Amino acid sequence: MTAPDSSRLPPLAGTGLDRSADERATTGLLDATRVDAATRVLVIAGDRAPLASDDALHWVSPGDVPAQAEWAFLGRGASGQALLAAVLDADDAEPLPAPAGWGGLRAVGGSLGGHDAAAFVEALSLARWLREQSHCPACGGLTLLLDAGWSRRCPSCGRQHFPRTDPAVIVAITSAHDPDRLLLGSNALWGENRFSCFAGFVEAGESLEAAVIREVAEESGVQVTDVRYRGSQAWPYPRSLMVGFLAAAADDAAARPDGEEIVAVRWFTRDEIGAGLAGTSELGLPGPASIAHRLIGDWHAGRV
Repeated sequence: MTAPDSSRLPPLAGTGLDRSADERATTGLLDATRVDAATRVLVIAGDRAPLASDDALHWVSPGDVPAQAEWAFLGRGASGQALLAAVLDADDAEPLPAPAGWGGLRAVGGSLGGHDAAAFVEALSLARWLREQSHCPACGGLTLLLDAGWSRRCPSCGRQHFPRTDPAVIVAITSAHDPDRLLLGSNALWGENRFSCFAGFVEAGESLEAAVIREVAEESGVQVTDVRYRGSQAWPYPRSLMVGFLAAAADDAAARPDGEEIVAVRWFTRDEIGAGLAGTSELGLPGPASIAHRLIGDWHAGRV
């Protein structure tokens, strides 16, 4: 496999945030930073965050956060200030005022700058774990939150638990003989004319490369060759790490949907993909926050 151009990372794959992970074990870190006037907080309600503008998050002071929040340390800002996440239930749709309202990661992630995009995906990736995994999965005991929001310890059985990340592959498939054709699929849960790359979770004991071959064959009937790594990004719906690939079909004519998860597969021309990306046709493609959008856009632009 070949590595992608580092300047063309997916929108949620940036390294624009100093996570300062070594600080998480500091005793009293959350208590100390929550009373520091310089600390900035990103509030998460469900999968939404407050916006300062269409392309920037609205960070607040600790004192502005509702009392029922769960807290976690995200890292340090450019001036050394602590950055925290304050996580609320999904029912708290807009728990505090925001200059540009509230937005979900799917909708606004592709428009944010590198720092805010990295902070949003980190905070949202922690959010469900903080709110929903309060009990030990081994014995059912109530756990204690440690490491500034990054681990839990069960006092009943002594086990320690960490936020879970599930690897998944996502693949754009090029034609065996026509460089201007791309194969996409339509999921049974989607509306008509919505298509995207083929994707699926990596199974136990399976490599990424093997998962690419298996998932594409299962969903589209196509055997692939020339598998090329194109980048990765976190996708916290609920806790995935999406690993992106470009691959070539061995036989274009073999393409067919599995009839269960994938209800349609179709070869698209470069012009059809261009119109879909531009929003000038009925073809619905993934939003700009997703790695699928980057895979399709890079292929259309010849960045492969």
